[in-house]
Amino acid sequence: MPPELKRARQGPAVDKPASKRKNQVIASARQTAWLLLENEEKLEPEQKDYLARLCQSSPTIEELQQLGQRFSRILREKRAKDFDTWLNDALKSSFPEMKTLPMANDLIRDRKAVEAALTYQWSNGQTEGQVNKLKTLKRQMYGRAKFDLLKTRMLAIPGH
Repeated sequence: MPPELKRARQGPAVDKPASKRKNQVIASARQTAWLLLENEEKLEPEQKDYLARLCQSSPTIEELQQLGQRFSRILREKRAKDFDTWLNDALKSSFPEMKTLPMANDLIRDRKAVEAALTYQWSNGQTEGQVNKLKTLKRQMYGRAKFDLLKTRMLAIPGH
């Protein structure tokens, strides 16, 4: 990574002594969103410090982080019985974004599917991966091939 980008990630070099500048984290919006949802045990001390400063500066971010952390925990630990409580808390929160979130409406509509995903150990991820591989191959061929060539190319893909 070029040194000028590293310096930009570490924050401005003006108001802090060099010893503190090296460990300061300045993350993009996307990186911050992932940090807010990341399991706290996996975070580096600099990342924890960054999140603490961020949450201290905005109670809104802190509340949203707590909701996000709870949802992540429910998914990681497959706690289906806690899903309804979390969904009700999210919809009752003071954030209009949580109430109008398309995802919230989808979660309500597909509640049984979500609960099944949180309850059962099996997954259709392997099937979805194969379907994705097939669709990618079809797109690459621009619709020029019939089934026999598609089959030949699909079987020639490594890892299949």
